[in-house]
Amino acid sequence: MNYLITIIGPTAIGKTSLSIALAQHFQCEIISCDSRQFFKEMRIGTAVPNSDELAGAPHHFIQNKSIFENYTVGDFEKEAIAKLNELFQTNTIAILVGGSGLYVDAVLKGFDSFPAIATSIRENVTENYEKYGISYLQEQLKKVDPVYFEKISLENPQTLHNPQRMMRFVEVSIGTGKPYSSFLNQVENTRNFTPIIIGLEAERSVMYDRINQRVDIMLDEGLLAEAKELYPHKELNALQTVGYRELFRYFDGEDTLDFAIEEIKKNTRRFSKRQLTWFKRTENAKWFDYLSDRKEIIDYITEKSK
Repeated sequence: MNYLITIIGPTAIGKTSLSIALAQHFQCEIISCDSRQFFKEMRIGTAVPNSDELAGAPHHFIQNKSIFENYTVGDFEKEAIAKLNELFQTNTIAILVGGSGLYVDAVLKGFDSFPAIATSIRENVTENYEKYGISYLQEQLKKVDPVYFEKISLENPQTLHNPQRMMRFVEVSIGTGKPYSSFLNQVENTRNFTPIIIGLEAERSVMYDRINQRVDIMLDEGLLAEAKELYPHKELNALQTVGYRELFRYFDGEDTLDFAIEEIKKNTRRFSKRQLTWFKRTENAKWFDYLSDRKEIIDYITEKSK
């Protein structure tokens, strides 16, 4: 039997350090599923593990793509499953860690099956998006699939500003005459592993303090210079994310630097709250306080993997 130790929780809660401690204890390797850490141009603003942390255990899917590549959650699912199949040939345990709920779900459960959509419909949706912008897609999704619109508004509102995914939701709904959400959770994807899911949490005030400190550390490490270098490419999907978006507004002259920094902290706190909402619905997750003794977590995993 293969086991995938899966570490979930909000940003800045300590998932990286726990994953390395567990990888060292169980002598296994780590699959990262933080969708922002895939991109090699975004090191500081995505809190990529430092060189000492990366040396602490073998990591996969860290800074392995470029912001100029079109990399989807479906691409990640295929590559991550292939890597896990490879790792399980020599070890019965691997670790999955990251704060991107959709990407965690992709590995643990897989994707649903959708009918083929006529090219003419796809082209029409794309043309209208290019003409009217993201608000067209938001309005269409609200009309053709109000249930799913409400769901992502609550659980993952950043998705509402992702044109690729929004176009997909709309084209499926229009092309099939059925809401996109009606195709979800219809297919049982088989996996050759059993997940052991560990959630990390803390009091909200503690979580927010840790986030504020992390943003200050990022700024000390050169986040402003990193964002300035990426500024010419600010329209790319990968850069529509907290920490960069606010600084781009500062570079545009729309906000002061102090205001932009406070916005990064505020928006990261909001993001962490959404992450927790998403992860708390994960079935069979065992939640631990972020200060829990590592031995307690190791004992739980050992018992579950017997």
